[in-house]
Amino acid sequence: MSHIVSQASCSLPISGGEVELHVFGREKDGPERVMAAVHRTAHSESSPPLVRLHSACATGDILGSLRCDCGSQLSAALDAVLGSDYGILLYLLGHEGRGIGLANKIRAYALQEQGLDTVEANVALGLPVDDRDYTDAIEVLRAFDIFQLRLATNNPLKIAALETAGMEVERVPWGGFVTPHNSGYLETKDYVLGHLNSIGPLTEPAVGTADGR
Repeated sequence: MSHIVSQASCSLPISGGEVELHVFGREKDGPERVMAAVHRTAHSESSPPLVRLHSACATGDILGSLRCDCGSQLSAALDAVLGSDYGILLYLLGHEGRGIGLANKIRAYALQEQGLDTVEANVALGLPVDDRDYTDAIEVLRAFDIFQLRLATNNPLKIAALETAGMEVERVPWGGFVTPHNSGYLETKDYVLGHLNSIGPLTEPAVGTADGR
């Protein structure tokens, strides 16, 4: 039985187009868990939807932090969704800092300034390296009657979570958001966390973008 419920929805014009905006939680009036931005054209049934599961990142998505690639990934995901006949961005509100929360992420950042990488910093704080759960995202996809999708990701854990839930997943490679500031972070994702080629051509982000997971 699904533990996710639709809390609110509307049509929202955004830069580059318009989306159907939906908010989901585990109770009708409880804390919000997932924000879904959905774009459809008249040809939306012609192929499986392009889906991006984006972990909330206040430092990157809002402040344009250069420590990671989240802001750049979010901007690219919105462009990809709007450029698809059927695209969905699921913004996962409880995933800040790979699930450890904003304050703990900032504590980990302070340790990174002393030379630790993102994994070592979490371990030093006694925190999980990655504490994200994709149950809410899976239930939102089911609410949209989606069981076959193209997933924009380089994270094998996301693919495994959806496939374990019985979904048919085609991976869309999602790397190359590299700058002089985040290359070490992305190398850690690839070589320590097992991500699938997050490293790509060195690019300078547009103003206001750049942080990621």
